[in-house]
Amino acid sequence: MIIEQILASTLVLTTPILLAAMGGLINRAAGIVNIALEPKILAGAFVAIIVSSVTGSWMLAALAAAFAGAFIGWLFSLSVTRLRADMIVAGLGLNFLVAGLLGFILSWSFNSSGTLRMPDVVLLPKVLPESVSSVPIFGPTLAQLEPITFFAWVVVSVMPFFLTQTRFGLHLRATGNAPQVADAMGLASRTIQDISTAIAGFLSGLGGAHLALASIGLFNEGLSAGRGFIALAAFYFGRNRPVATALVCLLFGFLDATQIRMQTAGLPPKLVGTIPYVMVILALCAAGWHAKRKEQVT
Repeated sequence: MIIEQILASTLVLTTPILLAAMGGLINRAAGIVNIALEPKILAGAFVAIIVSSVTGSWMLAALAAAFAGAFIGWLFSLSVTRLRADMIVAGLGLNFLVAGLLGFILSWSFNSSGTLRMPDVVLLPKVLPESVSSVPIFGPTLAQLEPITFFAWVVVSVMPFFLTQTRFGLHLRATGNAPQVADAMGLASRTIQDISTAIAGFLSGLGGAHLALASIGLFNEGLSAGRGFIALAAFYFGRNRPVATALVCLLFGFLDATQIRMQTAGLPPKLVGTIPYVMVILALCAAGWHAKRKEQVT
């Protein structure tokens, strides 16, 4: 019973990290190190709650969240590709800017100190009938499957083909690996990078919609809880390979689900809550050690 609950929670908790990681992977393939996935997740969650309440449609809410993330990503990309801003500094600045702006909007427009509750918020529907929950072990997990999670795993399945077999995927990788050569070939490198950053924002914003609409139906300033940075660690640890990155995201989702279960068992919440982030640090250290060892061998 406990295993079934942890597996079901793992599926739900993995989705926003997975979407942001796939977006960051695409961005990295184009040569942009996007450390600003977090604010796009947060903005997507904020927009999703408002649009879901106003329209009564989870689909419109999810699309609005995704396009809000894409717009923020596009602005971030312009600052890097057109204004020549340092991508790390610009990414850090965007994290603070979006968090501060959302806090201001909450206070000014909604008279809230950090949490936004809207009436008639429509949550994400389940894809499979409730009867599937009776399937042993994996039944509760399948019963939690909703459209955004389904879409996230479709993205994972098509990503290898997209990056290696499509014209845009090849242009993307050429831009990231050798921008001067890509320019010499007549490719619009900066435009390709802008598109890749908008895609990263789209997927991250969709991840934010999932955070807000999968179960809780509200927005909080700390809702993203570092998931954008965990996604960043995931695609680095996965060596920019979609399937490996997805497996790392699953691991982080499992650790998150486990620490929540441990908190309900009476263990210190703050101490247990550090588990996923400690694992992120260890994963990055392991990835760096592996890369250094590979350089020494070659």
